[in-house]
Amino acid sequence: MLTLTLPEPKTRIKAEAGEVLLVTNADLRESANVNCWPVQQKFENKLKTVLTERFGVTMKRAHPVKTDRGHGFISSQREGSDVFEGIDPDAPVIVLLTAWQYSHHLAPSLVTHRGPVLLLANFDGTWPGLVGMLCMAGTLTSLDKPYSRLWSENFDDTFFLEGLGSWLKSGTIVHKTDYLHPLDKSHPIMRSPMGRLGTEVGRYILEHKEIIGLFDSFCMGMINGVFPQKALTSVGMPLEALSQSDLLVEMAKVPRSLREECLSWYETRGMRFNFGSDPASDLTREQVLEQCAMLIAMARFVQRFGLSAVGVQYQQGLANSCAASDFAEGAIGSAERFPIPDEQGRIIRPGKAIPCINEVDMGTAIPQTMLWRLLDSLGLPSETTLHDIRWGSIFEGTFYWDFEISGSIPFSHLKGGIAGATGYRQPPMYFPKGGSTIAGQGKAGSFIWARAHYEGTEVVLHIGTGKAVELPPAEFDRRLGATTREWPLMNCVLDGVGRDDLMAGHQSNHITVAYVAEEHLADVARALAAQGLTQNMRVFLAGDLGTRI
Repeated sequence: MLTLTLPEPKTRIKAEAGEVLLVTNADLRESANVNCWPVQQKFENKLKTVLTERFGVTMKRAHPVKTDRGHGFISSQREGSDVFEGIDPDAPVIVLLTAWQYSHHLAPSLVTHRGPVLLLANFDGTWPGLVGMLCMAGTLTSLDKPYSRLWSENFDDTFFLEGLGSWLKSGTIVHKTDYLHPLDKSHPIMRSPMGRLGTEVGRYILEHKEIIGLFDSFCMGMINGVFPQKALTSVGMPLEALSQSDLLVEMAKVPRSLREECLSWYETRGMRFNFGSDPASDLTREQVLEQCAMLIAMARFVQRFGLSAVGVQYQQGLANSCAASDFAEGAIGSAERFPIPDEQGRIIRPGKAIPCINEVDMGTAIPQTMLWRLLDSLGLPSETTLHDIRWGSIFEGTFYWDFEISGSIPFSHLKGGIAGATGYRQPPMYFPKGGSTIAGQGKAGSFIWARAHYEGTEVVLHIGTGKAVELPPAEFDRRLGATTREWPLMNCVLDGVGRDDLMAGHQSNHITVAYVAEEHLADVARALAAQGLTQNMRVFLAGDLGTRI
């Protein structure tokens, strides 16, 4: 007779009447968790005070502070699973996020949790809980898990207090998302001249296939960035799964002479590298030469596999193996690029941007590759990038977003292009092997933005427009100091989409951007919308775009 022996079930933490449970999630990297912990403590105390004094509710921590490790974050999927195993499945849970977090630590447990869930973020540039919250929100949406979301700078404004009160009373917060306007194939846009061009591009992609090559395909807990294979194949954009170990092998084949030639090419065109002597804290020439090898290796994979776009996961695997991928990714995504030879000496796609999928996020791979094909086919500049929705604040009466990404921006998106770029060492807290960023001020101009997410196996596409601005030097420097100074920063407004609109309805911490001249902007948006519908996506037009076209 077989017998079954399983571990004893845990004693569950319950929330009695007038109590809520608190959990908090953060990074896999302990250096980041220790650095971010003081801010988390500050906001936990703020939340506890508000709950007690304003609502008469007691906050109970559902997992202990790890004094031996210097923080109280959940920092692995195993830990998150163990914590939720010990929580009453019907208890109301607040997930307080004040830093970047790995969604997969908690998402599998949140999906099966029956009680109401609130994702609560601080709205801050230096410690961007809002970025982590948007990532977790997109993840839970894609996993079909109901939840509520809320954000605040100081946990004391009316918007925050009303939202928190609603959740405590009913278990839900209902935000207005009417800035999103649904579109279908009966819309007149499909019969417009640009709609017909977009339809033609969409049909081409369905028949020809735009193959997206990703070196490993799961980055920093972003479940919302890993699409089902059916979703990708249904829109004509299948995945070529590549291994980062093969990338290292290919990098090793690049001779030093070619690496030096590559670096010299960028220096000659005016990029300034902030070199130092200590590789642990400074940017060194060897680090950038290694990034040049990665650039060359990536392009050779693009040629070898016939890829339309390429991306490197980098974190976690390569972060401990080689210099950061960002310089290589920004450079390969630029039309003005070091002429990279293949093994036979032929230059790979001269004068053509190769869309780079930062952090292998398939939700940006889709609109980036769509825009690249559309813009290139129309004879327009086709460089694209993703940005983190990092932060934003008011300047002279206008709210400007701070869109920022880890140094992988195409040079043409910067004020001054290559000559406007500075290379700083990536912050050691996240990048132990260093490597250069592509830092600078985002150039002024109109742009189209987009984001794809999945619901089940269906792809949903949001499309909007905006205007990037060049803020005065003092204000720009203030924002750099409040975010990550080593990274490129784009300041912008989104047409007809306010701060709280985007925070309520966006399904990712990432947003795709392509600059398009104002005279072409509406036409490109029409074509992209028709293209998305043709590629079997549900399409929403955001803000002014929903009424303008």
